[in-house]
Amino acid sequence: MKTVGQALTEGLVARGVEVVFGIPGVHTIELYRGLSGSGIRHVTPRHEQGAGFMADGYARVSGKPGVAFVITGPGLTNTLTAMAQARADSVPMLVISGVNRRGSLGQGLGLLHELPDQAGMVRALCPSFQVTGPEVLDRCLNLAFAAMYEGRPGPVHIEVPTDVMGMEAVAAGEVPRLPLALPAPAQIAEAAEMLNRAARVLILAGGGARGAAAQLRALAGALDAPVVQTVNARGIMAGHGLGVAASPSLEAVRALIAGADQVLAIGTEFGPTDYDMYVRGGVPDLSGMIRVDICARQLARQPAALMIRADAGTVCEALLGRVRARAGAGAPRAAAAMAAARAEVAGLSLEMPAQIAFLEALRDAVPGTIVVGDSTQPVYAGNLLYDHDRAGGWFNAATGFGALGFAPGAAVGAAIADPTARVFCLIGDGGLQFSPAELRVAVDERLDVTYLVWNNAGYGEIAASMRQANTEVIGCTPSPLGLEAFAAACSMPYACIAPEPEALRSVIGTPGPRLIEVRDY
Repeated sequence: MKTVGQALTEGLVARGVEVVFGIPGVHTIELYRGLSGSGIRHVTPRHEQGAGFMADGYARVSGKPGVAFVITGPGLTNTLTAMAQARADSVPMLVISGVNRRGSLGQGLGLLHELPDQAGMVRALCPSFQVTGPEVLDRCLNLAFAAMYEGRPGPVHIEVPTDVMGMEAVAAGEVPRLPLALPAPAQIAEAAEMLNRAARVLILAGGGARGAAAQLRALAGALDAPVVQTVNARGIMAGHGLGVAASPSLEAVRALIAGADQVLAIGTEFGPTDYDMYVRGGVPDLSGMIRVDICARQLARQPAALMIRADAGTVCEALLGRVRARAGAGAPRAAAAMAAARAEVAGLSLEMPAQIAFLEALRDAVPGTIVVGDSTQPVYAGNLLYDHDRAGGWFNAATGFGALGFAPGAAVGAAIADPTARVFCLIGDGGLQFSPAELRVAVDERLDVTYLVWNNAGYGEIAASMRQANTEVIGCTPSPLGLEAFAAACSMPYACIAPEPEALRSVIGTPGPRLIEVRDY
């Protein structure tokens, strides 16, 4: 007899799932029955939050959904933070959990891992589907995958009651093909006409354009248009003369935007952590822009002259055949904006230029690497101004939801998604203590992850913000781990360097898993 738990695994395989991150428990044993012989790789994190972060990093690098198996109750509540981070950054993540037997739900019987309304709790964050019986498993999987990809990607939850997991499965139907959101020809024609009338086009690229790097570069070249990249779009224009790898929160970049006579915004939500990081207001008027996004609800949140709900790459390709090619001052405009932004950043902080130089030394020493960041000072600096050399190779939790402890798990997921890449986890000593045990997963899985721990003996970024606000610095000096001893406990090689490019270059050649302490105190 094939059980619902086994059929669920087969359904995941049929939908292209290759990796599951999870911690088994007594309430999910039947879900695990189907993993044996399925071909799915199971990776065991040390905490369910780590499972979610691993699924997030895997999804960003692979382009496939990250999948986590967690137990009911605390397993799912532990994963919610990671699900919220995925929602903020539009990352497709499928979390599959158990739930207590159907007849007990909402009864308050004091069962192990009981919640008053587990699905209701999750629905406040994202869609949640319950497998109420064998006959609805296929439908739940179809709904979950459609929810992750039809419109804005994000997390989805499926829960399977313990009394359903072991039931006999019913035959699965054919896996439906998910439709690609195509632009209306009339809208493409209108957009092309608007762009052809303009003399100074500017492109704003967000994380939704990450998978369309080649098409976007070609379109930017034809339009002679500088491309301002938000954090999740960095790397799309790597090394290109039209690239502006600087935050639109900077006045220099805002001036560039304001000077355009037509703005084309592709896959960007205009979130404040990208466009108004310092909460100063003054974002240029963008009501005359052409806006492209996969999500209708997202489009409705921002005024625009023309809104196109479609896939970013498809729109770029369609426009490329219609726009008037021109050559002019695009590259000088981009270069001037980058130079002014670099000067502006230097005026914000004495430390930021050195931190950016550190990042650039890492990029140049190990081309094509993936840098997974946490909320730490050099990551904040890089988010303001840093040109990475790989599309999708620079991402972190220092924008949007901003979950500390994101990077150790997400780096594991990234390394599993692309075993040919070198992965660097850039995290502060404070953030590391949120999820230190996930470093053991990199060892268990023999992953090429180097943990760069920026040790300023506390919450340096928060302390700086308190001082800037003329507030007494309180609660910002948790003692750091003894990182050499911690690395030994994780069975990792260890090195300690000063926060200088030359020091980094001297130790960067050895692959991971390993830990490098960057001592900044």
